[in-house]
Amino acid sequence: MTTRAPRTAPGTRRAASGAPRTRRIHLAAHFPGVNSTTVWADPRSRSQIEFSSFEHLARTAERGKFDFFFLAEGLRLREHKGLIHDLDVVGRPESLTVLSALAAVTDRLGLAATVNATFNEPYELARRLATLDHLSAGRAAWNVVTSSDAFTGENFRRGGYLDRADRYTRAAEFVATARELWDSWTPPGPDAPYGEPRRFAHAGAEFTIEGEFTVPRSPQGHPVVIQAGDSEEGREFAASAADVVFTRHGTLEAGRAFYDDVKARLAAYGRQPGDLKIMPGATVVLGDTDADARERAAAIREQQVSPQNAILALEQVWGRDLSAYDPDGPLPDVDPDPDAALAQGRVRIGDPFEVAARWRALSEAKGLSIRQTVVETTARQSFVGSPGTVAEEMHTFVTERAADGFILVPHLTPGGLDDFVDRVVPLLQERGAFRTEYEGATLRSHLGLPNPHGKADGA
Repeated sequence: MTTRAPRTAPGTRRAASGAPRTRRIHLAAHFPGVNSTTVWADPRSRSQIEFSSFEHLARTAERGKFDFFFLAEGLRLREHKGLIHDLDVVGRPESLTVLSALAAVTDRLGLAATVNATFNEPYELARRLATLDHLSAGRAAWNVVTSSDAFTGENFRRGGYLDRADRYTRAAEFVATARELWDSWTPPGPDAPYGEPRRFAHAGAEFTIEGEFTVPRSPQGHPVVIQAGDSEEGREFAASAADVVFTRHGTLEAGRAFYDDVKARLAAYGRQPGDLKIMPGATVVLGDTDADARERAAAIREQQVSPQNAILALEQVWGRDLSAYDPDGPLPDVDPDPDAALAQGRVRIGDPFEVAARWRALSEAKGLSIRQTVVETTARQSFVGSPGTVAEEMHTFVTERAADGFILVPHLTPGGLDDFVDRVVPLLQERGAFRTEYEGATLRSHLGLPNPHGKADGA
């Protein structure tokens, strides 16, 4: 009688001994300084621009053995009705400068900068990223973003000259050109420990450049490329060029659909499923019990959506001055103005008529005020519960292939991940779902991504 080995459960793989090994989770920390999740009224909240805040969160992430630390960037201060938006009133520092400083106070943590491909040039940006990769011994990453926003473009005298699809055309060539520059030096050898520069020449629809690159090949070959975008163009760009996707899908079903779709596109570009990591943004609210966590989550949502912020959120959808409305009263009975632009530098939330209809239906069905409606419709709390519950739910997401991991966005600056690292990470480690120590030195090693030159970690 023939016996069969027990079937490995979905999301696991077999260790050398034959026993199934739990699928590993990837974790990253997003600095929350300019996000609507941030609660500034909390007495524990500190500066979003002082270096001590960046250092605290980065050290916490490294103590938790996270893959990388992630910085957003804004090229212009956002406005609402001609006034600087309250999240931007103390400014928005430049990402690569902050990360270069963090490279000196961290050892293994990856350092990811958001940098716009629309308002930069390949040679200079490739040089800055390669420099960070050397300073950090192979821990640099680039989150590629694009813009067709004329408001932002005014800072660069380029306006909104790129159509939405053209943004990705430029971005794809930008990334390919940067990689040509990173590869333009020869590999290190006995007679040339850093390799030697070779002339490069690139002629394309977006860029025609030639010369010699100034920075040798970095310890991880290329900085890791991250992409954030859910459109058809964004998904295709991710499949063709990205190493990590920062997505917004928060439910198990939506995550699995996105995961399956993007992973299926990789084969057309000669890539394997493991060559691209999908990491949705996520928030966590912890409590001693699940009920305690739900109470804390509700209190946090009340802090995130103050009466003033409720009206601002409403105005962003309606495109009208609604300052005369009571945040504790009913939604406006007027229709949105689709042509108005009270908020600049911020993305409008979908079709205003559809959003307004959905909000009205919810408000009428539950008897919600303006503020209560905004609280319920803009909630971004992904995992709420005791440490054990959160660890179980996160593991399920990864096991069921709705994600490869998460980019955690705390609501407090800079101590918002302290409890997670102290209380959830050890439970994930006990499950074998998360590393107990860094196994390599570079970010590519942390993420399990191949070195583009086929070299071992750090070689």
